[in-house]
Amino acid sequence: MKKFFDDIKKDIKFKTAGPGKKLTEEASSARPEPVHSRSPNKPHYVPTEGAQRAGAAALARIEQQPKPKVHTSHDAIRNQVKRELEAEAASLAEKEKPDTAEGSQVKNLSSLSVSGVYFTCPLTGATLTKSEREVHIKEAIFMRFEEDAVEASVMMMHTFNKDRDKVKAAVDIISKYVDNICKNPSEEKYRKIKLSNKVFQEKVRCVEGTREFLEALGFISTQLPVEEEEEEFLVLPEQSLDNLELMKERRDRLQRGEPVRAVLERQPQALRPSGNAQRFELPPEFYNLSAEELKKEQLQRSDIVEKNSMLRTKVMREKDEQRERRKYNYTLLRIRLPDGNLLQGTFYAWDRLITLYSFVRESLVDGWQPFELIAPGGQKLQETEDVALAECNLVPAALLTFAWDAAVQADIAAAGGKDPALLKPELLEKIQTLS
Repeated sequence: MKKFFDDIKKDIKFKTAGPGKKLTEEASSARPEPVHSRSPNKPHYVPTEGAQRAGAAALARIEQQPKPKVHTSHDAIRNQVKRELEAEAASLAEKEKPDTAEGSQVKNLSSLSVSGVYFTCPLTGATLTKSEREVHIKEAIFMRFEEDAVEASVMMMHTFNKDRDKVKAAVDIISKYVDNICKNPSEEKYRKIKLSNKVFQEKVRCVEGTREFLEALGFISTQLPVEEEEEEFLVLPEQSLDNLELMKERRDRLQRGEPVRAVLERQPQALRPSGNAQRFELPPEFYNLSAEELKKEQLQRSDIVEKNSMLRTKVMREKDEQRERRKYNYTLLRIRLPDGNLLQGTFYAWDRLITLYSFVRESLVDGWQPFELIAPGGQKLQETEDVALAECNLVPAALLTFAWDAAVQADIAAAGGKDPALLKPELLEKIQTLS
């Protein structure tokens, strides 16, 4: 067995990359060019045998092929693992192509308002680029199997499968398995799952992580006679009362499961007063367009000027605005403070106004005091209004104005109070000047 996994490690190269604890995986045959050099001070993480087996099982369902039986050869499993990782690497390379093409239009990276869009993995704390998120989170979940197979398989089910309805259907069926076992602990028929069963095939097997969860409950793959042949079953040994209670608790964990998602880093940055506050140079990640589409958009700008001069209905204008907003994934916002300094942060285009207000409040020394934010054109943004930043025309970038609540400040002044402090010291320590 050790030699078998040593062979896999020769075929597939796992490496760390980028800032922090970035972890990426790469198939050497799919991407011959190097991506990053691994620092000699960084640990080299290699998936455990449990994680490798979980990867092989997940791959079998992804490819809609029959589940490998206990007598499946090591070569077959190794090839499956290799194909999975090569597919991941090829997909990652394909996703990065538009970014590279778009990025070539940026002549001076140092002139960008922000270096890029970054995320934090909630499992490892690693800082990730947009293209690294999915592969890193998958690997982080596989690495958890050795610590807690139940938790890892629950994460796997809720994260790896995009169709939430299919996940819910699989969770409901597995929950029914557990309920039947707990109500009838001595009935052997409830502790056997025939893998060729139609319901299992159509509702459970097609969802990644389901088999891993059942095995974490204690189910064991077994060949049992069916008529004149043998078929694979998942069989649960008879359980004690304590184990039955534990199964219920694990069922509840499955039902409460949520997808593991990388968290967008706001990248809060204090900036000194500048006449360039309204000037934004954004990296390609902010745009939901390919390089070809960006070129086409530039050619169409003259048409937009002509269109704006035409007499159009309100509905026509709103449709054009909605189409324009869909071009952007993220937005870079700057807030001009009363002392002239600026606060900058990165947001999703569909983040709500309450998210923006929370970001500003957390950056202030006296964030408990009421304040308001004013959009370009003088529109006051209401924190309680459930609208997205894109709907407020705050994409792909905008300069807002900050103002304390006038009535509250008047009361403070009348009582002899001082003007409230603005940005927190940790932000002012790293204040920068706009170029």
